Amino acid sequence: MSRDRVGTSSAVLAGVDVALVGLFSARDKEFAGKIDLLATSVEARGGHVVSRHVQRRGVSSGGVDKMTTPFSRRTLLSPGKAREVADACRAYGVGVAVFVNPLTDHQRAVLSDMFGCVVLSGEDLR
Repeated sequence: MSRDRVGTSSAVLAGVDVALVGLFSARDKEFAGKIDLLATSVEARGGHVVSRHVQRRGVSSGGVDKMTTPFSRRTLLSPGKAREVADACRAYGVGVAVFVNPLTDHQRAVLSDMFGCVVLSGEDLR
């Protein structure tokens, strides 16, 4: 990532309410630590974490075979979780949603439209 993009993500986060989002395998026992690490990174750039949303893959019966795949190629999340995050973004006046997971440009566009805010990946903060 270029320095310009890092500077831009820092400027986008400064003084803004932020939602953190992550899709994790049921086998990933470190998911809380990963969200905490992302929160630290966001706060170091001046963002204020107001909500955290975790989608676990493979927790339910039958999901074990699909643990490493996203629920949706468009959003990574299940439709219900995507609505939950969108509702929270609107309720808290979130300016930026930051995903733990890498996102494609298409996913960013879809999620940004759905959430009503800028959508970044943790990779954008490195």
